[in-house]
Amino acid sequence: MGPVDPWRGTVVDPPNVPAFRDAPLADEMERRLGLPAWLDRDTNVAALAERWLGAARGCRDFLYVTVSTGLGGAIVRDGSLFQGPDGTAGELGHICLMPVDGPRCGCGGRGHLEAISSGSGLARQAEEALSSGTVPSAAAWRFGWAAEPDPLLLPAPAVSPFLSARAAGGRITGKDVADGEEAGDAVCRLLMERARRAFAIACVGWVDAFDPEKIVIGGTVAQNQGEKWLAPAREAVARTAFRVPAARVEIVAAELGADVGLVGAWPLVAERFAVPEWRAKRPARGPAST
Repeated sequence: MGPVDPWRGTVVDPPNVPAFRDAPLADEMERRLGLPAWLDRDTNVAALAERWLGAARGCRDFLYVTVSTGLGGAIVRDGSLFQGPDGTAGELGHICLMPVDGPRCGCGGRGHLEAISSGSGLARQAEEALSSGTVPSAAAWRFGWAAEPDPLLLPAPAVSPFLSARAAGGRITGKDVADGEEAGDAVCRLLMERARRAFAIACVGWVDAFDPEKIVIGGTVAQNQGEKWLAPAREAVARTAFRVPAARVEIVAAELGADVGLVGAWPLVAERFAVPEWRAKRPARGPAST
């Protein structure tokens, strides 16, 4: 959940949980438990866990990305979390790939990676396809490097029997879309293919911008997809990223599963317990503190 202000222990603007906007969660936990508490975004805590006991052991420069209900990330540079002056750095899911015709993101933006590739984004796109009877135009599905003929440029199906059946039993989920692809539903296939392709393009940008040793990918959507999710990202990076970082970066699955946040709580507390500026809730630097 993020963005957060880790120094003040406050949730700032969580697009998927708007009721927690500006919520002072660390203070509330301290009051209720009588123990010191620290707050950080779940992906930052997960990155600490993967560096301690998981897929990023021994790495000093890596990205952690989770593809689940939302799509978030964390940046580790020279062995430490990169927070930025306001503590909000690392929101990798909110890079914009389709600014005009892209799907609406939970944060209110349009065409963000999270809107295209996360579980909630897939569900929202599926519901919109059912209600309108269409999916986005062919041009919106193409991301530039696929060789001709590209199946995503074929006329998009307007009917999804699989999604219609799922919708009759309640709200559609991202898992329903993934299951629909496996069942051979054409609309679900298009949605999942676009999700994987958008994620692959984002990986190219991250490699070129951050030059990481690894990109560690977790979250239920990516984990359930496995190599079907990772392979397009590796291929896109190898084909289109800058030669030097592309030849070295590893794109790997996270290792710690659903308990990654619990595992990361220990290194988070160990890192901050004896540092006065965390306990003093240091104000953010820069424009946010004026």
